[in-house]
Amino acid sequence: MSSPAELSVRAATADDAEAIAQLLHDFNEEFEDPTPGPARLAERIRELLAGKDTAVLLGGSGPDGLAVLRFRPAIWTRALECYLAELYVVPQRRGHGLGRRLMQAAIECARSRGACHMELGTAETDVVARALYESLGFSNREGKPDGPLNYFYEREL
Repeated sequence: MSSPAELSVRAATADDAEAIAQLLHDFNEEFEDPTPGPARLAERIRELLAGKDTAVLLGGSGPDGLAVLRFRPAIWTRALECYLAELYVVPQRRGHGLGRRLMQAAIECARSRGACHMELGTAETDVVARALYESLGFSNREGKPDGPLNYFYEREL
C-alpha cells in the first residue's frame, strides 16, 4: 500500500525545472527516444512554465512521476482544449497508483482551467497505459463506443 506522500500530486513551478527535465530525459532514454539532455530540457521547461499554455504536475516524493499538459483555444467553443503531452512514472513506482493519481489530477487541472476536452496519444503496444486511459473514460472511438477508430498521426518537419 502506498503512503499519502507517495501518491501526492502538486503543480510544478519553475523551481522544479531540473527535476522535470530529469524525469523527461529518463523517460526518453528508457524508450530509446532522442533527448537534448537534462540541462537543455530544464531551460525549455522554464520557458514553457512562464507562459500560460503549459502545466506540469509532479507526483510522489521524488518526484517519481509527471504529467505535462498543453492548452490551446478550442475552435468550436470558447473553452480550452487540453493535450496530455507526457505521462511518466519511474519504473520502480509503477503499479502502485501514481499514474492514476497523476491522470486524475491532470483531468482536475484541465477542468479548473476551463478545458472542455482532453486528448492524448499512446502506442498500440502500451497496453498498460491504454488500460489506464480507458479506465478513466478516454476512448479511441469517435463519438460513441462503437464509432469508428480514432487515429493519431505525427510527422517530423
